[in-house]
Amino acid sequence: METQRKVAVVTGGSSGIGRAAALGFAAVGYDVAICGRRADALQQVANETGGHWGECDVTDPAEVAQFFSGVKERYGRIDLVFNNAGRFAPAVSFGDLDVVTWREMVDTNLNGAFYVAREAFRAMRDQSPQGGRIINNGSISAYVPRPGAASYTATKHAITGLTKAISLDGRAFSIACGQIDIGNAATDMTSSMNSGSLQANGTMMPEPTFDVKHVVDALLYMAGLPLEANVQFMTVMATNMPYIGRG
Repeated sequence: METQRKVAVVTGGSSGIGRAAALGFAAVGYDVAICGRRADALQQVANETGGHWGECDVTDPAEVAQFFSGVKERYGRIDLVFNNAGRFAPAVSFGDLDVVTWREMVDTNLNGAFYVAREAFRAMRDQSPQGGRIINNGSISAYVPRPGAASYTATKHAITGLTKAISLDGRAFSIACGQIDIGNAATDMTSSMNSGSLQANGTMMPEPTFDVKHVVDALLYMAGLPLEANVQFMTVMATNMPYIGRG
C-alpha cells in the first residue's frame, strides 16, 4: 500500500523565505499548499511545486479559514504549517511611530500568525491520525531590537509567547510547535542591507547575509522529526551579523 504524502502549508509563499521553503518541502516529497496576496506570484510557485495555492490576506480570519478549508478538501489532512507571512515597517524613532503603522504591523505579524496557527491547530487536533507540526517564523528581533523598529520587534517578541502557548496546549493532541529565528537570510527583503543598515550607535553599516537555502535546510530538519521530538527554538543567522553585539 502506498504511503500517503505529507502535506505542508506555507503562508507568505509567493516570495522570499516562504517561496524557498515551499520549493524545499516539495523537493523532498511533501504536497505543498501556499497562500499570499499576489495571485500571479503564487501561481508561478505552485507551477514549480505542483501544489495548491490560494489568495489569502492573513489579517482576515475568514480568508484564513477559507484557505485552510480548501487545503483540507484537496488533501484530506495537514501535517505541517510554516507560519511565515509577515511584514516590515520603515525605521522610525519610537516617539514618531504612527498608530496606523503600529496597528498594521500587529494585525499582520501577530494577529495574522494567530489566525493561521489557530486554523492549523484545529485541523491537526480534529484529523485522524491526530497531530502535526507548526513552525512559527520569529526573527532575531524576537530577542533584540533594531533601532527604529518598535512595532516589528514587539510583534516578534509576541510570536515567542504564541509559540510557547501553542506548544503547551498542543501536547494533548500530538501537535508540536517550534520557532525558527532567522538573521539576515539573503532575499529581496534584505537586499538593502548590502548598502547599509542603521546600527545601535547611530552609524550605517553593511551587514552580511547568508544563502536562504540554509533556512530551508533548518526547516526540513525541524519538520523531519517525529512528533515526539521538537525543536522549540532555532536561530539561523549570518555568522558575522551584529546580532550578538546588539544592545
